[in-house]
Amino acid sequence: MSEHTNDGLPFEPSPLGDEEVSVEKSLRPRTLEEFIGQPRILENLRIGIEAAKARSEPLDHVLFSGMPGLGKTTLSCLIAEAMGVELHQTSGPALVRKDIAGILTRLQHGDVFFIDEIHRVTPEAQEYLYSAMEDYRIEITIDKGADARVVTLQIEPFTLVGATTREGLLSAPFRGRFGIIEKLEVYSPQELVEIIRRSAALLVCSIDGPAAGLLAERCRGTPRYANRFLRRIRDVAQYRGNWRPGSSEPLVLTLGFVHEGLDRLEVDEHGLDRVDRSILAVLLKSTEAVGVKTLAVSVGEEERTIEDVYEPYLIQRGMLVKTPRGRRASALAAELYEEKNVAAEQQGELSF
Repeated sequence: MSEHTNDGLPFEPSPLGDEEVSVEKSLRPRTLEEFIGQPRILENLRIGIEAAKARSEPLDHVLFSGMPGLGKTTLSCLIAEAMGVELHQTSGPALVRKDIAGILTRLQHGDVFFIDEIHRVTPEAQEYLYSAMEDYRIEITIDKGADARVVTLQIEPFTLVGATTREGLLSAPFRGRFGIIEKLEVYSPQELVEIIRRSAALLVCSIDGPAAGLLAERCRGTPRYANRFLRRIRDVAQYRGNWRPGSSEPLVLTLGFVHEGLDRLEVDEHGLDRVDRSILAVLLKSTEAVGVKTLAVSVGEEERTIEDVYEPYLIQRGMLVKTPRGRRASALAAELYEEKNVAAEQQGELSF
């Protein structure tokens, strides 16, 4: 059974603890002007928002796609802030048809209705949203059997914002009802350095240039990983430096602290973590392509986690290849594996 937010919207509990979620939210930009990266998308959104506000109309429905951690949820929140309206938030897995009517009838003119993981909304619920998105009306069935009748309700014009890591799973009619469709790309090292410096300041510490550059290279091109790694590196620096909040000396994150923090997080020089390396090890040991079910069992992760979180980065780095018969490691991964084996043998350790 799904839980609900204070305004009645269903949601799925976060896998992070309450404190982690609170810290992560505190690092998010509060306005579009504070958002770093994705310049083309930001410019398109500014144009659309200003034009909609000038006409006193809601912004067109928006669909954001891209790897996890690139800022899809943050941009959705910033749209509501820029439009000066309320944000109503839920997630695809928690949303069922019976919830939609209650949610939509509570929306005020121009409000933003944000659905995370929108590709996991059921086909039935997607179809129910069609008329709401196009004509701002919904149909409700009252009573059952011979006494059943359909009542059409008008709702306030609103903006539906969806975020997805798997755009291809949306039905064509549903996707076609979004007026603004944007795909977020991974961030450049320069953009990530700027994000890391901003987050460090919000965490009441600073990070020197070489340390910020190294961290930017290891965080998979995503601000979410950058911020998560940064918090753990701050812990290392505080512990090693015997630093306490309120100290007269500022907490400075140096290259040594970044190296130790990443080592403790098991993130290697290619940005691969323990699960990434486990996936590659399974693929390299197999003489045939490996199916995602077998891969999930082998590394102890959910299939969806492998497809949404780990595979995109491994494919982007050219280490994993998806074929109709399954997954296989690339020649680059095999070369990397051999290099690691040589180094591991020299140190008397195991690789991958």
